[in-house]
Amino acid sequence: MSPYAPAHANPQGAGDARPTALQIIRDRSLQGKLVGKVMVITGATSGIGIETARALSATGATLLLTARDTKKAETALVGILEPGRVSVIEMDNASFASIRVAAATILAISNNRVNLLVNNAGVMGIEELKLTRDGHEMHFATNHLGHFLLFQLLKPALLASSTPDFHSRVVVVSSSAHRSWNLNESDNYNFEKGGYHYSLAYANSKLANVYMASELDRRYGDAGLHATSLHPGAINTDLSRHLGSEFVAQIMSDDKILKIMKTPEQGAATTVLAAVGNEWEEKGGKYLEDCEEAKRGEDDNEAFGVGPR
Repeated sequence: MSPYAPAHANPQGAGDARPTALQIIRDRSLQGKLVGKVMVITGATSGIGIETARALSATGATLLLTARDTKKAETALVGILEPGRVSVIEMDNASFASIRVAAATILAISNNRVNLLVNNAGVMGIEELKLTRDGHEMHFATNHLGHFLLFQLLKPALLASSTPDFHSRVVVVSSSAHRSWNLNESDNYNFEKGGYHYSLAYANSKLANVYMASELDRRYGDAGLHATSLHPGAINTDLSRHLGSEFVAQIMSDDKILKIMKTPEQGAATTVLAAVGNEWEEKGGKYLEDCEEAKRGEDDNEAFGVGPR
């Protein structure tokens, strides 16, 4: 049983006894213990991305944080950025060209060393079908395809950087929303056959996240590269911006939902556990939530539009 299971047994809302990302670091006495390790985090400019960066920065590792808008990122990350150790790399997850440039920059800065890749960036709630310049549905491109390409470009560095005492890892932030899609429908990920709805598009991309992590671990686990996916919990973050204030207000008026809500600091805890927790040092291919491997069962998150991230 996870040491954090009791805190998750009876949630009392954001800011309750459930652990924060920094608590995960402190509980493992990892402050300043990962100097020299290179960690790449996508979408680190808001919500759980910032808190993931803040917690992993406490380990002393070198952090390369990707963002579409670097000026906005630098403002949001005040207090985290540190010249030569924690820096921002321009990257648009919805653009393959941008990802290729960013990956080259990351490898140049890190001297072809990457120990951890956290695929955190995401988009949700785009009401009308929208394709990227590369011709892919926006949710699927941003949440999955962009991360898949980034992994492929960084894969040689991840494999080469793995050591017996610190295996390389890929952490993919998925969502409980992945349970709303199934394999038989996934050949319509671009919605060429019609039927577009943002909830289905989001669920499709989140299911792809789970499959990606599982397949990466199957292919590269024996080479010292492990991967996990996770649901961070119900969190009211900027990810909900496309859904509109009225929809969010309606969700936030539900007492049942409010009880399971987490702060961004708490929402980043499972990501950080997957990233540096010793219980995931030599294994992967699992889907996590609430700081442990998820239990099988029906989705208990009714807060779609707020809850998935």
